[in-house]
Parts: sequence; C-alpha cells; structure tokens
Amino acid sequence: MQHSRSVEQSAGKSKSQRTGKPHPTQPAGDADPPQQKTIPEVYASSKHGAGAWGSEALATLPSNKRLKPDHLPTIGTAATTPAKSNPPESMYSFPATGSKRNGTTDLTESTTKSTVRSANFTPHTGAKKLVVKNLRKTPRASPDQYFNHVWSQLDAALSAIFTDEKVPYSLEELYRGVENLCRQDRAHILFQKLYEKCKHNVSTKVKEPLVAGASSKSDDDLLRAVVEAWSRWNTQLMTIRSIFFYMDRSYLLHSSSQPSLEEMGISHFRSHIFADASLRSRTLQGACDLVEYDRQGREQYVDNALFRKAIQMFHDLGVYTKEFEPKFLGDTQAFLVAWSQRELIVKSLAGYVEECRLLFDREIARCNLYRLDDITRKDLVANLEEILVAHAQARLVEIKDVSELLERGETKPLEQLFSLLQRKGLAEKLRPAFEAYINTQGSSIVFDEDREAEMVVRLLEFKRKLDSIWRTAFQKHEGLGHSLREAFESFINKTKKSNMTWGTDNPKPGEMIAKYVDMILRGGAKAIPATLASSGSAVHDIDNEEIDDVGADEDAEISRQLDQVLDMFRFVHGKAVFEAFYKRDLARRLLMGRSASADAEKSMLTRLKSECGAGFTHNLEQMFKDIELAREEITSYKAMLEERHKHPAVDLNVNVLSASAWPTYPDVAVEVPYDISKAIMDFEQHYKMKHTGRKLTWKHALAHCQLKASFPKGNKEIVVSSFQAIVILLFNGRPSNEAVTYLEIQAATNLSAAELKRTLQSLACAKYRVLTKSPKGKDVNDTDTFTVNLNFSDPKYRIKINAIQLKETKEENKETHERVAADRHYETQAAIVRIMKSRKTITHPDLVAEVIKATKSRGVLDPVDIKKNIEKLIEKDYMERQENNTYTYLA
Repeated sequence: MQHSRSVEQSAGKSKSQRTGKPHPTQPAGDADPPQQKTIPEVYASSKHGAGAWGSEALATLPSNKRLKPDHLPTIGTAATTPAKSNPPESMYSFPATGSKRNGTTDLTESTTKSTVRSANFTPHTGAKKLVVKNLRKTPRASPDQYFNHVWSQLDAALSAIFTDEKVPYSLEELYRGVENLCRQDRAHILFQKLYEKCKHNVSTKVKEPLVAGASSKSDDDLLRAVVEAWSRWNTQLMTIRSIFFYMDRSYLLHSSSQPSLEEMGISHFRSHIFADASLRSRTLQGACDLVEYDRQGREQYVDNALFRKAIQMFHDLGVYTKEFEPKFLGDTQAFLVAWSQRELIVKSLAGYVEECRLLFDREIARCNLYRLDDITRKDLVANLEEILVAHAQARLVEIKDVSELLERGETKPLEQLFSLLQRKGLAEKLRPAFEAYINTQGSSIVFDEDREAEMVVRLLEFKRKLDSIWRTAFQKHEGLGHSLREAFESFINKTKKSNMTWGTDNPKPGEMIAKYVDMILRGGAKAIPATLASSGSAVHDIDNEEIDDVGADEDAEISRQLDQVLDMFRFVHGKAVFEAFYKRDLARRLLMGRSASADAEKSMLTRLKSECGAGFTHNLEQMFKDIELAREEITSYKAMLEERHKHPAVDLNVNVLSASAWPTYPDVAVEVPYDISKAIMDFEQHYKMKHTGRKLTWKHALAHCQLKASFPKGNKEIVVSSFQAIVILLFNGRPSNEAVTYLEIQAATNLSAAELKRTLQSLACAKYRVLTKSPKGKDVNDTDTFTVNLNFSDPKYRIKINAIQLKETKEENKETHERVAADRHYETQAAIVRIMKSRKTITHPDLVAEVIKATKSRGVLDPVDIKKNIEKLIEKDYMERQENNTYTYLA
C-alpha cells in the first residue's frame, strides 16, 4: 500500500511539471520562465539535470496511460546529489521545531530555516527534477506460482468442506486469494477447477452412497436419503459461495456462458443424482407414497416435514413441473377413480357428497400446506371435479336419492350436493329431480281426500320448506327457482274428477284456499296454525303485554298469513272456483258479523284487486257497499219507529242486498213465529213506501237472532240461527219436563226433513245441548222426542250456538261446484262463438288453440271439454262442420 501511494505522489509531481508553472523557489521577476517539457524530454535531457534513463526502461513506459502499480519498472536516477529515501515509518513524522502559539504547533510553517519564501511567491511553476521512488522491498512472485499456491489452499479447503471437516485456512484469507486471482484475470481457470472439483464430489461422494443403499431402502426412505444429501450439499454450497463470492459477483454474474455458483451446484445435483434413472423414479415414487399414506389415513407412515422438503427440493432442482407434477397428478387420478367407485357403492347420496366435500378440503389443504404450485392446485381441483362430479353425475342427480333428501329436508347435504354440482356448472341437472319431487309430493297433498281440510296448511308448509331449501341449500339458483314455481303451478292446477269435486274437473285448491282465508278472517291470529305462525305462541300471550301492542302484532301476523296465501293463490289458474267459494264465505261473515277485523277484510280485497283486476272484485266491493247501505236503512227505520212511538216485540235488523252481487241462496220454506212475521211485514211496508218498484225476497236461512233463555242453573243469552230459534220457541209455554216429538216439531216449523234434522242435531247433540234427545244418539230419527235440558250450564253468559250457519253443507258445496262447472261451459261456448264470428272459417286445431288462449286467465281448459262445447254449439246451429275438419260460423 505504501508503494502504491508513492507512485501516485510521484505521478502527481510529473503532471505538475508538465503544466510548465514556475517552481516555488523560482524568483517572480524572471522574464523567461523555463520551457515546458514532456516527461520523455525530461528523461532525455537528464544528463544535465536530475539523472539519466536507460533506453530499455524508457521503452517500457506507456505513452498514453499510467502503469498499474504491480507492473511499474524499476527506474534508477543519476544525480549530482543523491536523494535520500524516506523510510515509511517516518513519512508522517513532523519535526518539533515549528512555532507554537498557545500550545498549538503550526504545521504550515516551513521546517527548513534556510528556505526563504519570496514575497512574490507563485506556486505551480513546475519542478526542476522528477524523482520516482520504488518502495517494494522484495521482487514479485511469478503469477503461475501464486495461482498454484492459492489453488492448493482452496483445494484443501474444498476437500474439508466436502467431508464436513474444519477448513484449515481462514475464510478471509481464502476470499482474498480468490479476489487476487480474479484481479489477475485467472477467474476462468479458477472456475473450471472449482467446477470439476464439485462435479467429482457430487458424482462420487454424494451419488455412490445413494446408489449403493437404494436397493435396501423403500421408496420413502430413499427419498429421505436424497433430501438429506440435497440439504447437505446446499449447506456445503453456501460455504463455497462465501469463499468464491468475489468470483461469483465479478466474473460469473457478467458471463453469459458460465453459470453462477448456485446454478452450478443445482446443475451438478440434478445431472448426477436426479438424472439417474433408478434414483429419479424411486424418489418421485417416494414423494407420491407419502401423499398416498396421508390419503389412506396411515398416520404412522406420514412425514409432513419430509414431503415439504421434497417439494422444495423439486422446485430448487427445476424438476417439479416436468417430473413430479405429472407423476403426482397421474397417481391422484388413479386414486380418485378407485375412491369414487368405492364410495358410490357403499355410501348413500348424502354420505357421498359429505365425503367428497371432506376430500376436496383435504386435497386443497395439502396443496396449501406444502406450497404446491398454483397450476398443480388448479389441475388437481380439475381432476377432483371431473372424476367426483362429472363421472358421478348420474348418481348425483338421481331422482329417487335427491327426492329422499328433499323429503327429509336435509338442508346441509342438499347444499353440499348443489355446491358439488355447481363446480362443474351442473346445478341445472337438479331441475328434473326437484320438479319430480314437487309434483309427486304436491299431488299427494292436493288429492288426499282423507286430509282435505288440511290441504292449504300442508301446501303452505310445503311451500315454506321448498323456499327455505331454495334459499339456503340451492343458494337462490335462478334455474331451480323457475323449476320450483313451474312444478308448484303444475300440480296445483291438476284436475281430477272425484268425490272431492262432485264429479267435476274443478281444481280443489281454489276452493280450499278460499276456505282457509275465511278461517283466518273469521278467527284472526288465533286461527293461524302454530306451524305457520311466524311469531309463535307469543301472539296469544297477553298477560304481560299492552293491548294495543298485541292488536298490532295480530294485525301484522294476519297480514303475513294473507301474503303467504296470496303467493300460493297466484299459482291457481282457475280463479272461478276461488271466487265462488270466497264470495259465499264473505257473505256469511258480513251477514253474521263474524269478521275478526274489518281492516283485514279490506286488505284482502285490495290484494285480490291488485292480483286479479277490478272486474274480479267488482261484486265483492258491491257486497261491502250493500252492508253499509243496509246499516243506514235500518237506522232510518228505527228512527221512524221512535218518532211514531212504536215499540215492536222484537228488535229487528234487516240487511237489504243486491241479488246480482251476492251469491244465490235457495228459498227454504219455514213457519215464522207471529211476532217475527209481524215485524218483517212492518219493515217491508216501510221499505216499499220508500223505494217503489223494488221486491224483497226474505232469506230466512241466513238470519240469526239472540234469545234470552231461563234455565234452572242460570239465565243465558244464546245466539242461534233463525231455524234454531223457531224450534226453541216451540218449547215456550210448555211444562219443563214435557217432551215434543220430531213429527210435532216438523209440523210446527214446516222445515224439510234434512234441514230440521240438521237443526235438531245442533241443539241436542252438539257442544251446547240446550235440548235433550231421547233416545240418546248422534243421529235424529222420526221417532225421537225432545225436551228442555234442565241441567244445561256454562260459565259464559252469552253462548253462540249458531256455528252451524257458518258451516257449509254438502249440498251447498255440490251446488257451488256444479254452478262453477256450468259457468265454465257457458264461458267456453261464448269464447267459441266470438272466435267463430271473427274468423268465419277455422280448423279444429286452430279453434282449440284460440279457445285455450282466450280463456287462459280463468284456467286452462281440457281439449275434450272444448270439443263437447263445440258439439253443443253445432246442435244449436251457431256453427257447422265442413270437410277437412273445419268449422264455419252461421250468422
């Protein structure tokens, strides 16, 4: 280092001389400064100056650049006064003769007393002589000898590293040796020696023990040995890189033909260890065996750490994609095929989809745990989906198995099944099974004659169950949602001529929906089945709640139930059946005053109007108007009686109704008691005087009244129908124990046998028995006798016995169905006439299609019924049949 610095200082002086500036000791007043000379000129004229150069030394000097310190020639100088060399230890020593001020030495002052600084000092005038000093004490060694010396040290160190022994030299010394060789342009030779040394080590000391022990080891044990050899080789390679780091960074990094030390180490291991056919195949098989042990649950053989290291080794060696991944995916595919075939045989559908879910989770978790490539994960998932889902598609969507899951309402297996199929976009394949289950289950509910009264409740529960499955298990899949609605619409509109519809093809759900709505509107929230009530029993618990809050809850619950019913009502095509039965039930509620909530009645009417149009609810709205007008009419009548100071024997209330808006009721002959008859005649006379030209038809079957009855155990107020009141009034004025025969009652009331027996059953055989029948029994015979029940008692003062009026008789039900069927025929014939009038001539298929389209809003017609109506119109000469199956309209 001292030698290098001396050369730099000497070179600086040479440059200073070339500038031609005056020397510090030169007087400022010289007129002609010395002529500028180059260094060769100075050397050439050194006989007269500082010294003389030899011709050989002069020839070694470069002409355009400074020589490197290691190659500077030794140049001697001849001077009249030989210059003394300063020893290195005294180069930075300063004399103590400098002036001191306040204890501080001034180093800027000259140390030679004889030197006098001129007042006109001008620096940089150039030196008069150039002195180049060689501070090297010993001559340089030969480069080849130095290379051999350094490599011998490196060779010994490499041998120690490969045998896991201590390196005999310091790593810094070895690093410096490598650096010096690289600076001497020996990096290429050094790398070749290192390359061959490493190659020999891997091909012999690393490979031979592995090959020798391979025959006695299992595949996973051999994998463990290879991984350990790779780990040991990596550790050795780290030490080698630390020694040869300078060569790696300065030479190999910029070389396009030579690999880096890391690449060299990987290449040797890959080409000598992994390239060996026996080692490669068994190493890969060992890694796959570890996965197989894990899949089979053989925990004692599973080595997660080994597999993780093996995967990292495959990545490092660059054989993961070409060697390991195809082998791994091939073994996985074979495993999945065998697993799927076995599980499909031994497991149910629910068990299979659960095992598939667990297998998916395990395989994906293994990819994440061992950091397998994203491409491997993608291919693995593709194999899982193809083999477990696509190949097993027939079993996964089998109607019987899916229907069993739907029947049991197993949401979790259904959700897993849907997710499994959705992986391959096969969720639509569930539609046939879903529709088949809905059709089968729904049809069994609709045509169940034994549980006819529970039809709507069961349908609502069924619909709620299906909606829940669709939302949760099927994740609101659009296609399955369409299937749900289509299947529900299909079975609910199926027609079947049975005793339920009195031989007609009217859809039964329309009638039952109307009756369910009637039950809700009559009974309020208490009539809602517990299985359908969203708020449960809390609706009825009013002990700790305010009355207003309970009322609000009940109204909200009724509204929710009506919404559910209306949602199901939308599926019904034939609205005529619903309309007929709803109108009859609404009439009973309005006439008997049995509506639980006027707001609920109006709310239902608004819903129907929004759903079916104003024409559907026109008559229903008129019924509400008639009730309002009737109230005003009876109020006016009673005000008139008060003005005239008349006090009739009975408090009469009359509802005057429009015959066109209300249902048709049969006239029932009955002998009305005198007091009631007189009150009726007085009101009719008043009404006809007020409204001329109108005719009143009295419907006594719809009337009801309140009677005050005296029993030995207490007085009661009983609400009865008009027929019940007429029968009970026959016992007035008779001894309490006097019996009245059936024939006597029939003669006094003039009621038909069926109506009288029905009335007597409600009085003597029902819950509230105000009469006693003899002999006892549920049926009334012509020989029975009746007396007042002297033991009748009830905790309530006011008792309603007229529930019989609210119940529909079989005759009424049959009549309604037959009337709807007849109206349906008339509507069909009217549609045919309109079509024929507009088309004049039309073929039979076209006519049937046009009729179905025209009457679709009222329900889909059966082509057989359409043909029957065509025949009737031909008989009535509205149309005639022509050749080629065509019809012609007759004006």
